[in-house]
Amino acid sequence: MKDFKIGVAGSGAMGSGIAQVAATYGNAVVLFDVNTEALRKAEESIIGSLVKLASKQKITDDEVASISKRITYATSLNDFSNADLIIEAIVENIDIKQKLFKDLESIVSEKCILASNTSSLSVTSIAGACSKPERVIGIHFFNPAQLMPLVEIIPGLQTIESTTKCAEEIITCWGKITVLAKDTPGFIVNRIARPFYGEALRIFEEQIADIATIDSAMKLKGGFKMGPFELMDMIGNDINYAVTETVWKQMYYDARYRPSLTQKRMTEAGLFGKKSGKGYYEYTDGTSIAHGTPDESKSVYIFNRILCMLINEAADAVYYGIASRDDIDLAMTKGVNYPKGLLKWCDEIGVEVVLKSLNDLYELYAEDRYRPSVLLKKMAKEKTTFYNG
Repeated sequence: MKDFKIGVAGSGAMGSGIAQVAATYGNAVVLFDVNTEALRKAEESIIGSLVKLASKQKITDDEVASISKRITYATSLNDFSNADLIIEAIVENIDIKQKLFKDLESIVSEKCILASNTSSLSVTSIAGACSKPERVIGIHFFNPAQLMPLVEIIPGLQTIESTTKCAEEIITCWGKITVLAKDTPGFIVNRIARPFYGEALRIFEEQIADIATIDSAMKLKGGFKMGPFELMDMIGNDINYAVTETVWKQMYYDARYRPSLTQKRMTEAGLFGKKSGKGYYEYTDGTSIAHGTPDESKSVYIFNRILCMLINEAADAVYYGIASRDDIDLAMTKGVNYPKGLLKWCDEIGVEVVLKSLNDLYELYAEDRYRPSVLLKKMAKEKTTFYNG
């Protein structure tokens, strides 16, 4: 699909990353932003990224030049008039996104696909502003788009099958792995991953363990590349909090997704993590190294509690048809680098063991937050597994 003309609205880190990916795979790209300074920085960032790849001999100098030439920088939406696919990567505000999509419809052809890179807003709601909602779809990349292999494809309620198929084909042609998700809050990854942060914060707030110990437990016992607090610092505590709050509100204030006061206070204090120089850790030397207190029983408890909450969320995603079993495990390993698919992990541990851990938490706290998935209950009763029947 190299003949497809691609438009990208928003020249921030995500938008410029998507533009680079599309241009790398041979597509002509128009990168739009109302801010000329933002466009200048985006161009510098893209060229710098390509030059870095060339220095590592992953692409040639000629490829740097040809990829760069495929990207046009624009400050007018009218430059999208010949686009076949436009991917929006602007601020996470439903009103602003709806206005953009409505404006785009007056410019592009009837066949042009309009996509949003939203991470937590409703694709159906965004499409609600359009006269042709059937051509609107969610195409959610992970940051940095140039490096992360996973892309979530999210049809809205009125998205037609041909739009979904075309989006999947284009993104696959760009060397990405696609998973299909229902248009529900957080989609696959941002929904299922919430306990990785939320339960870690809860354990910290209950003074069961300090931050470094929690991070160390998840890395040493679980094989996670980063602990939850390290990862929140890398993502940005303001962003992580905003996504958590959005999912919580859109899920009608379900206790499972309730944000943490610690997260809120960190955001209010401007302690965003790496980008601000300080978060849960200090980044004076540009690195974050967590050294936890060696305590075998405590580490096992922390790891098991967080993992069982993650598995519970993954099981519910299957139960409610958010995504298929295979796409869920693929999304969590490729989208957030989990060491194993959560549903395969459940099979290894044993659904009865996971269910007992959840029931113990539910009995202890008497909170709806810890209610076990109906699917796990059924599986334990029927003695079935996710992968072997």
